[in-house]
Amino acid sequence: MDADYGIARELSDIQKLRSQYQPELPPCLQGTTVRVELGDATTCADPSGEHVISRSFPHTYGQPLAHFLRATAKVAGAQIITEHPAKRVGVVFCGRQSPGGHNVIWGIHDALKIHNPNSTLLGFLGGSEGLFAQKTLKITNDVLATYKNQGGYDMLGRTKDQIRTSEQVNAAMAACKALKLDALIIIGGVTSNTDAAQLAETFAEAKCQTKVVGVPVTLNGDLKNQFVEANVGFDTICKVNSQLISNMCTDALSAEKYYYFIRLMGRKASHVALECTLQSHPNMVILGEEVAASKLTLFDITNKICDAVQARAEQDKNHGVILLPEGLIESIPEVYALLQEIHGLLTQGVSADKISSQLSPWASALFEFLPPFIKKQLLLHPESDDSAQLSQIETEKLIAHLVETEMNKRLKEGTYKGKKFNAICHFFGYQARGSLPSKFDCDYAYVLGHVCYHILAAGLNGYMATLTNLKNPVNKWRCGAAPITAMMSVKRYGRGPGKASLGKPAVHPATVDLKGKSYELLNQNATKFLLDDVYRNPGPLQFDGAGADAKAVTLCVEDQDYMGRIKKLQEYLDKVRTIVKPGCSQDVLKAALSAMSSVTDILSVMTSPSSNVSTPF
Repeated sequence: MDADYGIARELSDIQKLRSQYQPELPPCLQGTTVRVELGDATTCADPSGEHVISRSFPHTYGQPLAHFLRATAKVAGAQIITEHPAKRVGVVFCGRQSPGGHNVIWGIHDALKIHNPNSTLLGFLGGSEGLFAQKTLKITNDVLATYKNQGGYDMLGRTKDQIRTSEQVNAAMAACKALKLDALIIIGGVTSNTDAAQLAETFAEAKCQTKVVGVPVTLNGDLKNQFVEANVGFDTICKVNSQLISNMCTDALSAEKYYYFIRLMGRKASHVALECTLQSHPNMVILGEEVAASKLTLFDITNKICDAVQARAEQDKNHGVILLPEGLIESIPEVYALLQEIHGLLTQGVSADKISSQLSPWASALFEFLPPFIKKQLLLHPESDDSAQLSQIETEKLIAHLVETEMNKRLKEGTYKGKKFNAICHFFGYQARGSLPSKFDCDYAYVLGHVCYHILAAGLNGYMATLTNLKNPVNKWRCGAAPITAMMSVKRYGRGPGKASLGKPAVHPATVDLKGKSYELLNQNATKFLLDDVYRNPGPLQFDGAGADAKAVTLCVEDQDYMGRIKKLQEYLDKVRTIVKPGCSQDVLKAALSAMSSVTDILSVMTSPSSNVSTPF
């Protein structure tokens, strides 16, 4: 099996054309000199978890932000690195395959060779299992040739998604020592980067020379925080799915007699469903975050959709397209509680055929209410993180079944006078995962690979490669690195009235912000989407011409650029120091004191633990 990794692919004409595309580098990454500015020490977003995180990561917590600067930048205190000894670097795919992953490796390889041709890049075969077993492939230009700008993870493959147990961590350290690696680069999402942070801490404590760096690559788009604006693969996934959704919209509009229920990727968060809605304008989307926040039951969701179907029927529209995230099923309170009971019994060794008889009365009643195909799927053993096997639970068929039952009831009662309800269900889960990556993902991944080298050249450990200002052209992207511990939080888990216990520090999935600009944009257009059939087809992926440079709607709307704003704040503080010096006038000093007093009072209130109440998960 290992012999199949890294072999030359047979490429179609379009794949050959894509393999010749050379991503652009921002000015700060060009040339052979690394210029890095280290900022102030970092903290964590939730001050209430700082004590736990700092104690868990004594060697890697509180490290500074890193900004990589262009050669012409005049920044006092910036470190200029011109010596680049040969490095041995290992790279491993740890998350589920995401379009653009290969370009991260290509970027790392090119950066290593540009700065020292004697450097070596080793890819671990078969993901973390290959890391533990020390199975490697030397990455060369010949190996990369048919994988540049291509989808999938088949150059190296992947297996398990975690490096967490003491045995696994020790095996990873043994591999790094045996292979004399200067660095280990982990490509993945929230789980993988949490593991990367723990590896970095363990390596530092053991005085292992290997530095650990994380790269934000996940199709779910849920590794988002103040430092990370986007994830490699999310742009491609949403563009490919949006075209498929749009095809369904056009079909619905043509036949005028079907409702399409489409389930999309998105385990803990509904980012894919939200982005695809803003790109393709289906009639309706049910976000898991909305359901959880409003504590909507299965009955509530069913009635919400039925009311929408009825409203459209009154306009003589008996068709439509409805999007659902795969994580929706766990967002419904009573279904989540049922799953928890089922998983508890499964872990106790109760066989699936005896589960129903051992459920609590209310859970048993709900379980018996559900159609047989859903019962069978709910009884599947949970994933390693105790979540349900969401890709195997056909939520779209469940919702369509409940809506059809309710519409038939309304039709019989005479409260609904439209045509008979007809549903067609789809799960767009794997169709986009192996797609050729979009131009944005090709560029983003390749540049992140170069940033990884700059992190290593600066001698940093436990950092994630970051790029901000992504809604603008590549030459305006800001390149940097942030400690992974600064992205961590500690979830509180309720254990009865007034009780709570601390979970382990982790990089947690970011859910859709129901107060954010993207959700606000959705709300502004919800009625129009529902009733007016303003379907929009973005078309297939474009690599040149119109549409090639289109960015995700949510990326452009949110307009984060945290790293840029940190730099701007530093410039203001430097200006204050320049203006307000001993010897300045009383008026200048009074104005500065008054302004700074007001600012610090406001910020103190905003950052106090009482204003950062953590919601139970």
